Amino acid sequence: MQATIDFINKRTGNFVPDIALVLGSGLGEFTKNLDGITIEYADIPDFKTSTVKGHKGSLFFSELFDKKIVVMQGRLHFYEGYDLKDITYPIKIFKKLGVKTLILTNAAGSLREDFKPSDLMLITDHINFTSKNPLIGKNDDTLGERFPDMSNIYTDSMQEKVKSCAKDLGLEIKEGVYVMTTGPSYETPAEVRMFKALGGSAVGMSTVPEAIISNYLGMDTIGISLITNYASGISKNKLSHDEVVEVGKIATQKFTKLINAIINKL
Repeated sequence: MQATIDFINKRTGNFVPDIALVLGSGLGEFTKNLDGITIEYADIPDFKTSTVKGHKGSLFFSELFDKKIVVMQGRLHFYEGYDLKDITYPIKIFKKLGVKTLILTNAAGSLREDFKPSDLMLITDHINFTSKNPLIGKNDDTLGERFPDMSNIYTDSMQEKVKSCAKDLGLEIKEGVYVMTTGPSYETPAEVRMFKALGGSAVGMSTVPEAIISNYLGMDTIGISLITNYASGISKNKLSHDEVVEVGKIATQKFTKLINAIINKL
């Protein structure tokens, strides 16, 4: 990790971020009106590159409301063929750089008829349906304990801040449980019925590995899903990634307002 940290510090002038933000599919426009330093993943030692449409594949360092932030403009996914250790490596780097709060965002399919496309959902908990865990392997005791507690991954105090921000903005924000599958295929109608029976509210192909690592590292974690479509079997529409990206663009203004308010309040 030290080679990665040294490279980033050299490029940013030893920038020390307080907050890290991971942008999901279609949400990459958040940084459009911000000034800062951009570093491509491909240039960073030991970083993997994003291969998915709607994910730029760069780190962006900036200041917002007197807070120093680092933004992942596009994340890595298990379905791209990456190991979970590769996917969560940036989160470990953020911790070493000084990050205390991690904001995870994603595009997700609704498992509920009352969660419609373009809605925002605050993640209150998750179900890891991948049978994979980024903590498998030898533990690094300098980062976290071998058997971390997972009862408060999406920190309660952070959830209250998000709800307060949404209320101040007059934005409706749903609350629910996020289910992660490996992808890249979408879920079958039978799987969707099962996820609903298990208590899931939305389903996607990311976020959970980063949240596990963030909790392990002792960072406060916020999770927000942009509902981009109804999951398979709930509506008759054929699912496509293009739809995910387009709904992301439509919801950009609402999403940006909420994230700005959260960062301002932290």
